[in-house]
Amino acid sequence: MGKMKKITAIAFNLEDIAQLTIGSFALAVPIAFTEEAWRISESLPTLNLVVVFGLSLGFLALFAYQSVFQGHVAHRLLAFVFRVIIAYIITAFVVSLVLFSLDKLPWISHPEVALMRTIVVTMPASVGAIIVDSFDKE
Repeated sequence: MGKMKKITAIAFNLEDIAQLTIGSFALAVPIAFTEEAWRISESLPTLNLVVVFGLSLGFLALFAYQSVFQGHVAHRLLAFVFRVIIAYIITAFVVSLVLFSLDKLPWISHPEVALMRTIVVTMPASVGAIIVDSFDKE
């Protein structure tokens, strides 16, 4: 019989939340401070916005699959999907806080612009989030 490699579930805890928050903040700040990001998000067609959103989730999934889960997702599919979704949500929350602090998140007056800005800035910030989250994984 061949050796069976024991595959354990990847736990998600406060340290992971902190890592995702720090990683997303590290890339959200420089992007959120640029007027280019604000203007691009205002003029981006819906199809392109959906592509940006898809690229964010796709990169999060690819990086989590390769680095955090090391390609062993078969028996941990729910944990994998959860990690990708929670990483995006935490990143979007951090991005929203940064944009709000800069008075560039007009949820009341222009909610569509606020959503578009959040999605646009969340794309690069999610890269930082998942990379920092993967630092201490086996």
